[in-house]
Amino acid sequence: MDWLYYEKLYSENGLKTVCGVDEAGRGPLAGPVYAAAVVLPHGKIIDGVNDSKKLTEKKREYLYDVIKKEAKDYSIAYATPEEIEKYNILGATFLAMKRAVSGLKKVPDFTIVDGNRLPDWEYKSCSLIKGDSLSQSVACASILAKVTRDREMKKEAEKYPEYHFEKHKGYGTALHTEMIKKYGPCPIHRKSFLTKIIGK
Repeated sequence: MDWLYYEKLYSENGLKTVCGVDEAGRGPLAGPVYAAAVVLPHGKIIDGVNDSKKLTEKKREYLYDVIKKEAKDYSIAYATPEEIEKYNILGATFLAMKRAVSGLKKVPDFTIVDGNRLPDWEYKSCSLIKGDSLSQSVACASILAKVTRDREMKKEAEKYPEYHFEKHKGYGTALHTEMIKKYGPCPIHRKSFLTKIIGK
């Protein structure tokens, strides 16, 4: 497998600065959705990088620091639970992606976005299904987004210890569902995601 196939494909057509974009946290019942944008030096492969879901937490934490050090440019952004309720999860995910790309020091020549749809934005882009398993820069973005979100949910666990966010990061596990039924939602829960649990 050529981890840089897509980066090379576009850079060889004159689009020198190619950026990978991915999100973390579309599925959980609580917390923000995060996105990251990563531009790697031309031809750069970081050993051990893969789709963040295929890596252990320890490996992701290690690679997080390596990626931030090795990347030519990167940016991490999020959309709040309130924005998820206002715009729905897809709209909020695209909002986080827009914020991530706009946070780069330099506007990229081309952007590879994980998934099958693109945000409505002005950047030259393509969507790439399973991009975090096919593109080195998208995989790096998936790791930055995932680690940042997990760290944020651990902080939220200190504010709302009864929900045990440090264990499930807001995903709909049996423990999380049980705690919602017991205590009701807290301020960082996505209320529209809870209708099957609390019936409202």
